[in-house]
Amino acid sequence: MFAITKASLHSIVRNPSAVVFNLVFPLIFIIVFGFISGGGFRIDVGIESSSDKDNAIYKALENVKTVKLNTAIPEDEMLSELEKGRLDAVINIQKIENGGFFVNLKSTKASPERGNIFKMMLNEIISNQNLALNKTDIPKTEIKEDIVEGRKYKTIDFILPGQLGFSLLSAGVFGTAFIFISLRQTLVIKRFFATPINKSFILIGESLSRLIFSIFSAVIIILIGNLFFGFTLVNGIITFLNMLLLSVIALTVFLGFGFVVSGIAKTESAVPPIANLITLPQFLLAG
Repeated sequence: MFAITKASLHSIVRNPSAVVFNLVFPLIFIIVFGFISGGGFRIDVGIESSSDKDNAIYKALENVKTVKLNTAIPEDEMLSELEKGRLDAVINIQKIENGGFFVNLKSTKASPERGNIFKMMLNEIISNQNLALNKTDIPKTEIKEDIVEGRKYKTIDFILPGQLGFSLLSAGVFGTAFIFISLRQTLVIKRFFATPINKSFILIGESLSRLIFSIFSAVIIILIGNLFFGFTLVNGIITFLNMLLLSVIALTVFLGFGFVVSGIAKTESAVPPIANLITLPQFLLAG
């Protein structure tokens, strides 16, 4: 079994396509996305359930296209979403005794740029309203800001795990399917069966070689992302080990898909369409 593992690992390292799809291709994506920030600009704002929504401030915010007001999130989850940076701000608008309004704004250090932009928008709306009411006896609106602690997320924090998953899925499904088709066509599997080796050892040996190579690739991808592009390892070495453990579990599952594809496909040309039926839905559903 270990002899097969060693031989298989040697063949993977010598195979240019395996190196490209498992290591080079994901690294290219990480490098490209590491220097740019993608996605459209949108500010997610939570509205507390006790907030007054029948006022000029709320209606003005509804008309701002870049601001999305979230009223469906439970109040006990809003603070957690704010700390994680999934919400850029949380507001509560209350009518006070003198007839004016009091706006309680909560921003987060996890999303400082969007939080500051929203604060500027809110201040401008309130200033315009107060300016319009300056010559009347109607009380003005006041604002108070509370800053919530939270860690800042970067683009690479989302890109790197996605590319790592892409690498593992490609290695597990496409890599395994193609190698067993090749072993079958070149009659290597028949030669294996002529030796006193258990069939399960052949599968385990091939799986171990891909596991070793893919985990080695995962280590390189994570380290390059962390050292050169600031990928955040929240708990340091513990997060690093957690990612490797999840990679092992994921690859084990993906290898199973690869074995299924290699059993169904009779030729190499049949592998891509069958494998894509498995991989493409996962790419799309996983974002």
